[in-house]
Amino acid sequence: MLKINTNDLAELTWTGPDGHTVIAGKQVSEALGRLPESTDPNERHPFDVEIQRIPANTEATYFHTHSKQWEFYHVLSGSGTVRHDGGTDPIVPGDAFVFKPGEAHQVTAGPAGITMYVVADNPVGDKGTLL
Repeated sequence: MLKINTNDLAELTWTGPDGHTVIAGKQVSEALGRLPESTDPNERHPFDVEIQRIPANTEATYFHTHSKQWEFYHVLSGSGTVRHDGGTDPIVPGDAFVFKPGEAHQVTAGPAGITMYVVADNPVGDKGTLL
């Protein structure tokens, strides 16, 4: 068994080309040995876990879909909104939601930012599409 403590993980930050889309995250699965580019299921792992933090009043990504990927979100702290095919809903700690392949989505943080667990199955050959 490989065990880590997520408090010890470095937080990586990605900023979109417009400077408004920002994600900071701790790559839990990769710290546990997941090799994202591998096609070997023993190295790739069946899912990917990230602790994602979105700074205040920013968007995590553009409104987008995935061709094959499922994504599960669980809000740990902060608040914001989730945009989806049916509109926009507020999200607060304790909220959990899932997007199946083809369902468009985008998370925006409120004034205090937001921290969430994100779990994705990351299938080989998934294509994301910006909307």
